[in-house]
Amino acid sequence: MAQNDAMHDDDLAKSGEALIEFIKSSKAESALRGARENLQEFFDHHIKTKKTTTELLNGLVHAEEEVGQKLLDLERQKSQMAQEIERMEQEVQRSLSKSQILDSEQEYLQKELERLRDTEQEIQTLQQEVDEDTTEVIPSAIYVAQLYFKVTKIKLEVDTEPHILRGVHYGADVAAPINIDTSTRSPCEISDDLWSLVNTEW
Repeated sequence: MAQNDAMHDDDLAKSGEALIEFIKSSKAESALRGARENLQEFFDHHIKTKKTTTELLNGLVHAEEEVGQKLLDLERQKSQMAQEIERMEQEVQRSLSKSQILDSEQEYLQKELERLRDTEQEIQTLQQEVDEDTTEVIPSAIYVAQLYFKVTKIKLEVDTEPHILRGVHYGADVAAPINIDTSTRSPCEISDDLWSLVNTEW
């Protein structure tokens, strides 16, 4: 039994040695080392690729943020420009309205000026007529008044109320005031009262 075990161990040792020799002869170790090196290269390449991909993604995110910010800035500028355009349109509208008002006022003032010129011309014409009438009428009125005073010795006031006849009769002895309300008496009665003051003795 012990002899069989020894033989078994000896066979196992020989088999191990033979296996080792087989491995050495088949260059499995070299292949394994090469596979490990390839695996390391693949891992290194993977790490590098991952780093590059991360950098690209970070760059893309940064670029997206910049583009987004530029879009926001453009939208803000667009809004400001729209407000400015609206303000300018309102200003133009106000200017147009003001211009229309000024045109209307100018037209009104032009018509008013023409009316005043026409009125001035009418006044000048009337003034000429009054001057002509004054030259002809007033001296004769003065003459009639003086003649009336010399005959009647009655001097009437001009600036009195419309229905009041006021004046003075300068008689031979005293001056008598005259104050007659013409609204309560007839013209005939008034005439008789005035003539009663006149001295009929020649």
